[in-house]
Amino acid sequence: MPATTTPSQGTTPAAAKNLVVNNTVRAQLLAAGAALHKLPTTDYTGLVPKETYYAYNPATNTYWAGAGLVASKKSKKAQIGDQDDGAYLVFDRPAAGTWRAHDAGIPGASHFTCCIVVPAGVLSVWHWTAGTCHPPAA
Repeated sequence: MPATTTPSQGTTPAAAKNLVVNNTVRAQLLAAGAALHKLPTTDYTGLVPKETYYAYNPATNTYWAGAGLVASKKSKKAQIGDQDDGAYLVFDRPAAGTWRAHDAGIPGASHFTCCIVVPAGVLSVWHWTAGTCHPPAA
């Protein structure tokens, strides 16, 4: 959506948009998360249900996602990683680029400092607390 201009207000950037994760995006996120943990994608079986978020921020032409990875019962390394700070990931992708994964810690943990700043507009459409990098604890 293009920016709108009015004589008195100047240019207003378009708001972030909440998106639906399709199978292609799901596979890309899984691959980026596994790569961050230096594990093969086969060490994971998918993304945690009801904890996956996806949005587009037109102000920066960047896609954002948040997700937990489901460790395979056959991978001790993935299971251990899910218990530690790698339990939840935030992803960003320039419109013409590839996904980058970032550890976001355990959802609801107050002692964790985010390693990436998720834009306020994206946090808003996801209904996450301002300044955080993971969904509110269930």
